[in-house]
Amino acid sequence: MNGAAPPAIARRQQRAAAGGAPRCLPLRSAPAPPMAAGRRAPPEPGGGPVLLQGIFGAGPAPGAAACSLSLTARELQVRRAGGCPGGSAGPDAALRLADCVGSTAFPAAPAAACFSLVCYPLRGPRWGPPARQRLERTFRVSRGPDAEGNLRIAQAWSRRIRELAVPAVPAQDGDSYGVLPRPCRALVLLNPQSGSGRALDDFQAVVQPMLAEADITTTVFVTERPHHAHEKVRDEDLSQWDTLVVMSGDGLLFEVVNGLMERPDWKEAMKKPLCILPGGSGNALAASINYYAGYEQVAKKKLLTNCTFILCKGLYTQMDLVSLSTASGKRFFSFLGFGWGFISDVDIDSEKYRWLGSARFTLGTLQCLAKLRVYQGRLSYLPMGPEQGSSPAPRDPHAPVTNGHIPQPAGTDAPGSPPPDSLLVPLGQPVPAHWTVVPEEEFVLVYAIYQSHLGTNLLMAPAARLHDGCIHLFYMKAGISRVTVLKLFLAISRGTHLDLNCPHLCYVPVRAFRLEPRVAAGIMTVDGEALACEPVQGQVHGRLCRVVSGS
Repeated sequence: MNGAAPPAIARRQQRAAAGGAPRCLPLRSAPAPPMAAGRRAPPEPGGGPVLLQGIFGAGPAPGAAACSLSLTARELQVRRAGGCPGGSAGPDAALRLADCVGSTAFPAAPAAACFSLVCYPLRGPRWGPPARQRLERTFRVSRGPDAEGNLRIAQAWSRRIRELAVPAVPAQDGDSYGVLPRPCRALVLLNPQSGSGRALDDFQAVVQPMLAEADITTTVFVTERPHHAHEKVRDEDLSQWDTLVVMSGDGLLFEVVNGLMERPDWKEAMKKPLCILPGGSGNALAASINYYAGYEQVAKKKLLTNCTFILCKGLYTQMDLVSLSTASGKRFFSFLGFGWGFISDVDIDSEKYRWLGSARFTLGTLQCLAKLRVYQGRLSYLPMGPEQGSSPAPRDPHAPVTNGHIPQPAGTDAPGSPPPDSLLVPLGQPVPAHWTVVPEEEFVLVYAIYQSHLGTNLLMAPAARLHDGCIHLFYMKAGISRVTVLKLFLAISRGTHLDLNCPHLCYVPVRAFRLEPRVAAGIMTVDGEALACEPVQGQVHGRLCRVVSGS
């Protein structure tokens, strides 16, 4: 790392210079013998061939316990010096490089050097899901009086550890996956009022130290009003950053996505990987990414630590967006979901309890159950079929003609324009004949979701993935009892609601949909943000942006 050392590294340097108490494994105290430079050892059990091997002090202080290190492609194996002859037994400790976020080398007195690595292994209590916890190990290189030589050895180990800690990019066609560069520059857009109002404190206490360890520098932009982030990313020169990080709820990322889509260079801007760190109440996308990465369902600081670790590792992939068009002429790009009815009522009506954090949704659910409403409207959709991708919808021979041209849905093919909605016809026309029209016209809720989670603890679409090209459409028909609604929402927390086989709850994977309320009643939401109640339709656009994902 160039320039002044981060605070954590500076503290290690001070301890090393002062000969303070080392951070070390419980090894016997002995002077560190010289390193066996340039040797390659035979394959080691469980870790693959050894790439580097040496004997070092197990801590930054002079006289630290001696340990033997073996670096493989997957882990750093640590043994007591002189123990386990021939490598026949397993190591005393094995630090997985998949858990490592960074490594650094620095000089130590007298004439020695150190290298350290920081890992976040998954650890958990006896009860409850595990979460990532910080583990730092520092090793002392003291080969002789050659300070520069010792530092070069430490730097070589640190550099190799960093190289091996970079996540492997999955083998995919095209450019589906990538890894953020190192060093990495991040623009952090943070809403200090989101959720319970602790986003800034949590960023400084949890996120910033982890990013410094991963060689990610940050420029923090604190929003002061609605649409502030939207304007920032729409107008700013983004070339100075490698990633855009949103520390807030889902609403701020909605602003960022739509700000980027308004840029004349939106195609290039949308190649900038986005990252969500949970700082709001719902945190649906953060919970979804946590789920896609294979972690157990967690909340609060555990979820924040998991998502920050995913950012530190830097693996990103593509994400679908859904284009939503309204009868009043508005167009939005959505990454999470569109809703009308019960779920949207809970989301918006519970805003006044945002100081409760995610508990606001529990209270809001009980209140909305007490006054369970029914909404009237027409729901139509284009189901998923064997054919994928955007193909033009069949032309309606009875569609009106204006100046010799059939009216087109939102979007055009003009340079710099957002992508056209080629699956849709204008809202004033009937849906194409190959669409499905739901016969019922009374609903408790309609929700089109494109991620797995509706909230931190609400696994609504377990089959969803970031770029599956699918809108997961749920609708609940009128006539359902309050008790059944409550059972369904309790089951959503485990993702088992469809296993209840409730005849009032319907699910269908679709490529496009249209919703036409009979009257302007109820609340509509997109990515948790309220909309006026009016006819709306949407279609999925595959792989339109990139997101830091961890999988």
